Amino acid sequence: MTAADQELHFADAGEAADLAAFLARLIHYDRAAAVRLQAGGGVLAVFGRPPSFEVLAIRTARLEAIIGTDTTTATTTGAAGAAGALDTTVSAGELGDALDTARAGRTADGHEVRDRGLVVTVPKAVTGPPWAGVLPPRGGWRRVSGLPGVDEVHGAVAAAVAEFRARDAELPEERRTRAERDRIGHEIWSRTLGDTGLPLRAVHAAQSLGFLRPVRAAAPAATSAGGGVATATPGPTAEPLALLAAGGWLRLRTPYGSIAVRTSGLSGLSVTPA
Repeated sequence: MTAADQELHFADAGEAADLAAFLARLIHYDRAAAVRLQAGGGVLAVFGRPPSFEVLAIRTARLEAIIGTDTTTATTTGAAGAAGALDTTVSAGELGDALDTARAGRTADGHEVRDRGLVVTVPKAVTGPPWAGVLPPRGGWRRVSGLPGVDEVHGAVAAAVAEFRARDAELPEERRTRAERDRIGHEIWSRTLGDTGLPLRAVHAAQSLGFLRPVRAAAPAATSAGGGVATATPGPTAEPLALLAAGGWLRLRTPYGSIAVRTSGLSGLSVTPA
């Protein structure tokens, strides 16, 4: 049975809508973006890599079930609670279209209620990019101290953006090239946030992908797939931000998703300047 034979039964249509928004942001940075899907323990984890930031972005949503249908016998297999019930790489655009189609169908039927479930067909698998084979560990995460508060984090991003714009504006015309702007950007975004070792580009990615918006009151947060890789739609008491480390990775966890960076062993995902 292939992933294309499977359906994702989301427990909350609102989480599916948030996932669709996340996919749209990924596509904004890369129209050919692919995402890796992993499900287990009643949660779907979606991994993507916006190219402008050189980080992994993770969004989750709670599942009621994963249904696989054999077209010859019409039997169903799989369950949301089964470990490894789904692990595939698909087009972000096709998954987004599948979510939009399912949501449009609910609206047409007059059943558009945010806290009710949604059934989405998994798109066919695609050949995954190299990053899709190197994901953060499933467990063993420990808290890292020193992460500033939410206001300070927003301030650090704003200051970095302002510095980039100012330095870009000061460039003489003959030096205003893509290479020079990339050099300035790499210098700024490779700086670390306080004493944490987390590069500023990880925080910038979290903001750009909508992970740093204010927490809304919602259903209780789900346990994330694979031992805590990310958090599903948060509840009113969700922790604003946390910094975790495991197996050569740092992860900024927010109520709406996580941003992970590799601290060693993989070119292009290091947290220190080249």
